[in-house]
Amino acid sequence: MREVFQQDLAEVQTGLVGLSQQVLDAMRNATAAMAHSDISLAEQVISDDIRIDEETARIDDLTVEILLLQAPVARDLRFIISTMRIGASLERMGDLASHVAQLARLRFPEFVGPEDLRASFLRAGELCIAQAEKVHRLLDTEEEALIDDIIDSDDEIDNLHKEVLDSLTAHGDQGEAPSLQIVDATLANRYFERFSDHCVSIARRMRYLQSGVAPESPSA
Repeated sequence: MREVFQQDLAEVQTGLVGLSQQVLDAMRNATAAMAHSDISLAEQVISDDIRIDEETARIDDLTVEILLLQAPVARDLRFIISTMRIGASLERMGDLASHVAQLARLRFPEFVGPEDLRASFLRAGELCIAQAEKVHRLLDTEEEALIDDIIDSDDEIDNLHKEVLDSLTAHGDQGEAPSLQIVDATLANRYFERFSDHCVSIARRMRYLQSGVAPESPSA
């Protein structure tokens, strides 16, 4: 029975690692679709989000089954609890990448935001991709140093989010860009910032898994 239990836990971890790779691919492709006004790539991200949802549901079902049938305790229980929260964050990250892709498709063939903010948006995408790469490695290796790396990198995205928001507000006040473009760009800016928040939430959950100390202020 214990061997079956360990196999189930291993399957859950493998599922999370695979799911994080799908989310990483989604944000990488969504950012590329936005950068190059690539409508085909945007549509791929949108359609692939269904697979992320399905895999999240499969992992959820397995964790509930383990919880009910195996009655895990101590670290195993923390693992199951953390898995459910992490799976929810990954699923939401997939949604956010899909939202970025939807905006890229909606604005095609134009860029999502004002042209002078292109570099800022692409930088936000690059930062989110870097965070997602670290999340993937963290779930695969449980390397403790990655936790602080992920949490610390959130500050740059938060600062960039504020800078872009201030610039968009100025564009709107001065009538330098169509109002719909300002709205879409504001949404894209928010999607990147929330994606980063979920990365931080996962990092804090992994710290809880390792230490048993509940996160003080989870971001999601």
